[in-house]
Amino acid sequence: MNEHMKQLQVRVERAAEVALAQKKYVSSIDVLVGIRWLPQSVLDQWRQGRLPSLERGIQVNLHKLSTAMHLFRSWATRRGLVPSETAYVARNRGRQPLRFSVSGQEGVERGYRTHWVSPELSEQKRQRLAERQSRPPHLAAIVPLNEWTCSLCGGTGGFLLMEEPGPVCLTCADMDHLVFLPAGDATLSRRAKKASRLSLVVVRFSRARKRYERQGILVEEAALEGAEDECLADEDARARQRLRAVERRNVENVGFQARFGREIRNIFPGCPEVRAEAIALHAAARGSGRVGHSTAGRALDEEAVRLAVAASVRHQDTPYDELLMSGVDRAGARDRVRDAVEAVLEVWALRADR
Repeated sequence: MNEHMKQLQVRVERAAEVALAQKKYVSSIDVLVGIRWLPQSVLDQWRQGRLPSLERGIQVNLHKLSTAMHLFRSWATRRGLVPSETAYVARNRGRQPLRFSVSGQEGVERGYRTHWVSPELSEQKRQRLAERQSRPPHLAAIVPLNEWTCSLCGGTGGFLLMEEPGPVCLTCADMDHLVFLPAGDATLSRRAKKASRLSLVVVRFSRARKRYERQGILVEEAALEGAEDECLADEDARARQRLRAVERRNVENVGFQARFGREIRNIFPGCPEVRAEAIALHAAARGSGRVGHSTAGRALDEEAVRLAVAASVRHQDTPYDELLMSGVDRAGARDRVRDAVEAVLEVWALRADR
């Protein structure tokens, strides 16, 4: 195996391990997103049925793509994962089967559709997982960023659906009787959606994050009113449940911070123990949005741990913050302190007794 192949194998297996740790199963899409060959915007277009095949949106040649998928399947087999074929259908009213490959060959399509499930899951849990994965995706309405015109009536509106001829307004889609419920109250949203015979997930494209983000749902007005009445009736009980959930999560987070600290010491044995604990406490703080609570961080991925340690060194052991205060832009400041950061990491990577 040449050096390029080895590097690709490391990237593929790292992405697969992170997804498996988080979800107890891993798919081809998880790997392609994880190695950054599949942008979220392209994945969203494909799921909406707006691409003839997923491979059309992946910016690598088919030979390299095939190699990566072979490495992924080889890793899954070595790990003893259980294959489970999953149906993929478009997130539109047509719900047509989605195509992965340019060729459309059944063997290639089956390879993409196969999810690899942890053997730790019981047969009953694997069956429930397969059923959940094979359910048709929610219909989606999009909050447009720019002015737009309905492809059927020439009108416009605050929401659009992507259909075969082009964007369609709610009136032409026969969905203008639905009302918008903003995201924020999970119980209210769940109850309203359950009671509504027709519902749509509302999303908006984030230019900064390059992906669609959920804004709320569209449901029938009567369903929303009924859900609001239910939520008022058991508001006190749900408040007590939230308090218990907060206490449970706090206990879990303390345990995670301890594991994160141990992993820092495992990768950087020369890092002082007190410093490792401080880095773990900072990086793994719940709700912080820091690397410790990223997908890779929760899986204690080595690169995520290294990023957390490097961030601490950058702020505490170099003049990085002073450079920012003096007006140097972030990229320029990082370039100036990069060698100093790497020097500290190299020392910490050595065992303290050497």
